[in-house]
Amino acid sequence: MSWFESFILGLVQGLTEFLPISSSAHLRLTAAFAGWQDPGAAFTAITQIGTEAAVLIYFRKDIVRIVSAWARSLFDKSMRSDHDAQMGWLVIVGSIPIGVLGVTLKDHIEGPFRDLRLIATTLIVMGIVLGIADRLAARDETGGRHRAIRDRKTLKELGVKDGLIFGLCQAMALVPGVSRSGATISGGLLMGYTREAAARYSFLLAIPAVLASGVFELKDAGEGHVSWAPTIFATVIAFVVGYAVIAWFMKFITTKSFMPFVIYRVLLGIVLFILVGMGVLSPHAGESAG
Repeated sequence: MSWFESFILGLVQGLTEFLPISSSAHLRLTAAFAGWQDPGAAFTAITQIGTEAAVLIYFRKDIVRIVSAWARSLFDKSMRSDHDAQMGWLVIVGSIPIGVLGVTLKDHIEGPFRDLRLIATTLIVMGIVLGIADRLAARDETGGRHRAIRDRKTLKELGVKDGLIFGLCQAMALVPGVSRSGATISGGLLMGYTREAAARYSFLLAIPAVLASGVFELKDAGEGHVSWAPTIFATVIAFVVGYAVIAWFMKFITTKSFMPFVIYRVLLGIVLFILVGMGVLSPHAGESAG
């Protein structure tokens, strides 16, 4: 991998990680469209450490408060009813599904799941799901001619059941094209949470999963055509760009609809199907790199 490739892929990772459009799919598609070799699942997982570092910094006050309360709750029973302590446990509970499935499906994640036809399908299907969830949220927030405005749930109402459902939604993102934020935010909206609550928990929930995945894949870094130096460079680029994107996105969702992302996902999926169907792109483009 050249330095230019690593710069572009790091830029793509930073731009797409927090948006509900799937960073893993865009890394895969960028390589396919450019005629580069597929950077692979290990490269994707490691560069995601950069974007998760951006989450750690952006939500640093929340994270310190949650970790502190959770740690104290281990020894102080009175702290176990504290919302921040409960959030610590809920992040752990919500991380279980992706941890189990990530290890179980590792070979599929690095192989069949990277087929461009599957990516096109997940882009479209999950785009439609996000659109439905967004529409339901908008209906509750604005009401209507024959419908009153309905309050949506906040993170203070999050329990173990909903935490596990969030976790299952996150685990779906093991398939490129689903999108970690897209799946968890959609799940949250469908369960009746506000946009801000669903996005915030989505980003907090991703921290242990992404960091664990990145560390797990470190052993495979530097193999094949992707060496250590370009991977680290791409990770740094992803961190810088990712921080700017998350700051923008958290402001965006408080007043805007997710429909632009829905339209983008569906159109990209359709274009991808057309290109593969016409033989312009092979569904396994670049996979020979391993």
